[in-house]
Amino acid sequence: MSIAKILDTSYPYARRLSCIPTLQSIRRMSLQSPKYPPASALSASTPHVKTTIGRLHSLRTSKTPITLLTAYDYPTALACSAHPVDIILVGDSLAQVCLGYPSTTRLSLDEMLHHCRAVARGSSSPLLIGDMPFGTYAASVSDAVKSAVRLVQEGHVEGVKLEGEEEAVERVQALTKIGIPVMAHIGLLPQRHVSLSGYRVQGRTAQSASRLLHAARALEDAGAFSIVLEAMPTLLGAYITEQLNIPTIGVGAGPGTSGQALVLDDVVGTFSGRKSRFVRHFADVRKEVVRGVSEYVNAVRNGTFPDCDREGYSIDRGEWEKFLAAEGRSSWMWTPAPRDTPAEDAVAES
Repeated sequence: MSIAKILDTSYPYARRLSCIPTLQSIRRMSLQSPKYPPASALSASTPHVKTTIGRLHSLRTSKTPITLLTAYDYPTALACSAHPVDIILVGDSLAQVCLGYPSTTRLSLDEMLHHCRAVARGSSSPLLIGDMPFGTYAASVSDAVKSAVRLVQEGHVEGVKLEGEEEAVERVQALTKIGIPVMAHIGLLPQRHVSLSGYRVQGRTAQSASRLLHAARALEDAGAFSIVLEAMPTLLGAYITEQLNIPTIGVGAGPGTSGQALVLDDVVGTFSGRKSRFVRHFADVRKEVVRGVSEYVNAVRNGTFPDCDREGYSIDRGEWEKFLAAEGRSSWMWTPAPRDTPAEDAVAES
């Protein structure tokens, strides 16, 4: 079946193909002997099993969806490890989420290394991957190797991710040859948002869909252990996944990929930027942060925080008298002033 027919929603079976595998594909999968043992053989019931590349392949083989979240510091790494996701990505999205840059292209390798080290200290069972920042691998294969080695040695990551289609093949080959696992990334490439005229869905024409499929195959052949498919039609994401023998991680590529990825700040609702179509908020932490800061300010201004008994420390009476004697004072009294005036009134009086 051609790519053109798959993308044609008027084709009778197009909608069914987006979610239901063909009988032929089921037979093919059942006849293939798995390269890795099934996920059930990896003691799935045991909590906090370390994610390895082999385990990712086993999850893919058993059709168990793979989970990936970004983390940018020690606390978020702990959160991702507590109810463990399979993969933690120190994404270059930290440029916008954490550092306030307008795009990922502003992020330097030194800044990425700083965040990788923090995440590494809090990460335990998830496989830890570091994004290669813009400009650290495109100029030459030598640059790619040097940058990736720094991410492993200084950033303490276990693998790297880089954006690019067939032009990235040589870099992937060089890195895997020296033992650095590579996660490829095709479709929407945020580091190229200017040349792409914005953050646009890719693969919506037969020609561009074929290009992405060929790129995915080439990157797999080059040695990539996994590939991110970002912002592409659901049918295309499922089709590319079926054609590969490595796990695919979807970011706005539909439910037909081997796994899903989101930015942690999008998941918990703390990012204040534009919400992409493929993002779903699973919590509203930002609302709680605003409430907490507001209540803290009010409590300080109206005198209810800190409370002497609940949040204060005492000193032995004899030691206090010795202190006053050393100060040349026989006594000293202090009584906290009651300040239960509403915060807005207190500010007005001051």
